[in-house]
Amino acid sequence: MNTDKLSARLAAVAKYVPNGARLADIGSDHAYLPCFLAKNEGLSFAVAGEVATGPYQSAGRNVLAEGLAEIISVRMGDGLEVIGEGEVDCITIAGMGGALIASILENGKEKLSSVKRLVLQPNISAISIRKWFIDNNWELIAEEILEEDGKIYEILIGEKGDPYKPYSSNQELGLLVGPFLVQEQGTTFKKKWMAEMNNWERIYAALENAAQSPETLEKKQEIIGKITLVKEALTNEDSKWT
Repeated sequence: MNTDKLSARLAAVAKYVPNGARLADIGSDHAYLPCFLAKNEGLSFAVAGEVATGPYQSAGRNVLAEGLAEIISVRMGDGLEVIGEGEVDCITIAGMGGALIASILENGKEKLSSVKRLVLQPNISAISIRKWFIDNNWELIAEEILEEDGKIYEILIGEKGDPYKPYSSNQELGLLVGPFLVQEQGTTFKKKWMAEMNNWERIYAALENAAQSPETLEKKQEIIGKITLVKEALTNEDSKWT
């Protein structure tokens, strides 16, 4: 992967960034994404934000090597601290846990007034982002799921709007597995949730052999609820979640 050829995961993120956007890529690592977009999609401006010294320096070297220093500003800071209010209209955050991405958005909410689109790629716990969208009046407008190098990734795209619109049927299921993804029921989606159910069943079996405290019983009920939801969704594939 380099600034000319992105990984499948980042290429999927890139296609949801509007042409000519003013972008903030948070956790930019080598700045591959903003460099690629600046060269191919006509970004008008970008911030490549990094919290760690090594990746920050790497991003800076790549931006200079590509001759993009007038377009891409490499900045060191925590989350949305690297951008000013009104400075960008699109934010990408990729390669972190969903709970961390949600906390970055929550801690920097005052920076989102000018932002029209969020393109987020959590490694785990996409539900944390879907819940944050609902709590903060962001509408989930599209989702994508893909597998790369044996790992499965979800991409969530949000814009300001009606946060409940995607969840016209079963909100609990939609939050867990994705309201768009459950309707599409692609091969990668099925693979992910079959593996998740197998894992939950292993955890449940272990809890059965543990001391039955209130906490254990609560955890068992939570697992049963998740398994029931996902099993029903996969069983009712032909109905497309109607």
